[in-house]
Amino acid sequence: MSSMGQEAEDVFQPRSYWRWSKDDFLPEESFRNWSSYVSALSQIYPRFKDRLVSRSDDANEITELRKQSENDMKRCLTWWDLTWFGFGSVIGAGIFVLTGQEAHNHAGPAIVLSYVASGISAMLSVFCYTEFSVEIPVAGGSFAYLRIELGDFAAFIAAGNILLESVIGGAAVARAWTSYFATLLNRHPNSLRIRKGSYLLDPIAVVVLAIASTLAMISTRRTSQLNWIATALNTIVILFVLIAGFAHADTSNLTPFLPYGAKGIFQAAAIVYFAYGGFDNIATMAEETKNPSRDIPLGLLGSMSIITVVYCLMALSLSMMQKYTDIDPNAAYSMAFQSVGMKWGKYLVALGALKGMTTVLLVGALGQARYTTHIARAHMIPPWFALVHPKTGTPINATLLMAILSGLIALFSSLDVLTSLLSVSTLFIFMMMAVALLVRRYYVREVTPTTNLLKLVIFILIIIASSMGTSAYWGLRPNGWVGYIVTIPLWLLATIGLSVFLPQQRTPKVWGVPLVPWLPSLSIAINIFLMGSLAPKAFIRFGICTVAMLAYYILVGLHATYDMAHPQQKLDEDEEGKAYA
Repeated sequence: MSSMGQEAEDVFQPRSYWRWSKDDFLPEESFRNWSSYVSALSQIYPRFKDRLVSRSDDANEITELRKQSENDMKRCLTWWDLTWFGFGSVIGAGIFVLTGQEAHNHAGPAIVLSYVASGISAMLSVFCYTEFSVEIPVAGGSFAYLRIELGDFAAFIAAGNILLESVIGGAAVARAWTSYFATLLNRHPNSLRIRKGSYLLDPIAVVVLAIASTLAMISTRRTSQLNWIATALNTIVILFVLIAGFAHADTSNLTPFLPYGAKGIFQAAAIVYFAYGGFDNIATMAEETKNPSRDIPLGLLGSMSIITVVYCLMALSLSMMQKYTDIDPNAAYSMAFQSVGMKWGKYLVALGALKGMTTVLLVGALGQARYTTHIARAHMIPPWFALVHPKTGTPINATLLMAILSGLIALFSSLDVLTSLLSVSTLFIFMMMAVALLVRRYYVREVTPTTNLLKLVIFILIIIASSMGTSAYWGLRPNGWVGYIVTIPLWLLATIGLSVFLPQQRTPKVWGVPLVPWLPSLSIAINIFLMGSLAPKAFIRFGICTVAMLAYYILVGLHATYDMAHPQQKLDEDEEGKAYA
């Protein structure tokens, strides 16, 4: 049968979802055989140049790429679902674990200011995500948005960090689930793990991940309903923590308020930012939302506003219950309640943390799979992972991939050394999102004059460079002030330059970030500043992971996406080959 006949047959006869052929994993021309692959490798430079400057567009992300999934996801979510998903994806182990750790080690009672700082940064990023998700309602989240505004290569770097963050973050939460479950049984946190040499194997974490992923594969709607119940119960526990905490408050515990100075506040802010992570999962559910233009802003902004207030109140209640020097970094809230005569409170705290982590895993399984689906639609990873099951309307293959990878890491690794790496990846992606928003507002292809494009690039580079300078000077001389006389005015002048000398080329159709360019520019500055507050080892690990991502891109991703972007060239080459034959 001819190739055209085969294509026609594929159109009229739906293919089985469960298939394993080479063309489902490496269908691109560059991987047809070894000679094709060697030929592709010889064209790395021109192909990389093409991918570096190539950008997608709204229609391609919304319409064309979705065809790669063969079936549509079911539109079954409302703003109510998204609001509860916001709670479920964010309020987990972070607030219960990191608050005591950072109050004791870095911030003291000023830990509440650390949550304010990281909360402001998170809210600025939420604004950016909301505008994009309303305008481009696809499962790809930040990956799709960056492909449109910053190009294919920038999107790949983001994709690598998203997948890394998803896999490690899921494994970390699953391991924490086991620890809190052991605490609930009044046992040592490691008592349910199996010691094999230097490893503490955690089969319970693997089982929990498997259950969460199975629920996500069965039905998005049912997962949402389960999330409502679990998050509602978790909310009751949080209310108890706040009421009981402030009932036993002692204002003398707030003195001294800044034992580690301002540097301690921002060191802690960079770490507790992990507690705000997960809200970007909501943007990936745009394809399954009934009315994205209304539901996503309500769901994202509503849930994150309340979460920021709750986090600050919880941090303040802990600081007022117990002196920061007496806070137990490993079980802060449990030991604080014990210190005020409420020993039984530690079990309720453990139960609340357990339910919080359960919802984080549930919503994470949904969001991570949808990121993966859209990344596979662009052929940056095999398109087999882009397939959506015709009956469930969920990306089962992508969900399985993330569950297996997270399960393998959760089984073997304690992940302690990787928590700061997660913060670097998250802050880096959010910084790129703010840059992408500025590009979207001030640049439209074939409309914006070249001189305006050049000004835009210069202003953005100055904003980034001045923010990096501020962060570096803070790290080197936390008590100095001379450097800020240079860096802060540069940031201010560059932002004013964007506002005064460049007209905005695009107006959001439904909902947009207010005070552009000020809010996106401030988001860039804060994210870079918080990144600079992390330990140098975090950036070394980030660099190693980035090098590994680049190796994959040069060997596989570059050629797959190049072939995907140039189908006409492939057809022309085929026709030329037939002519010679």
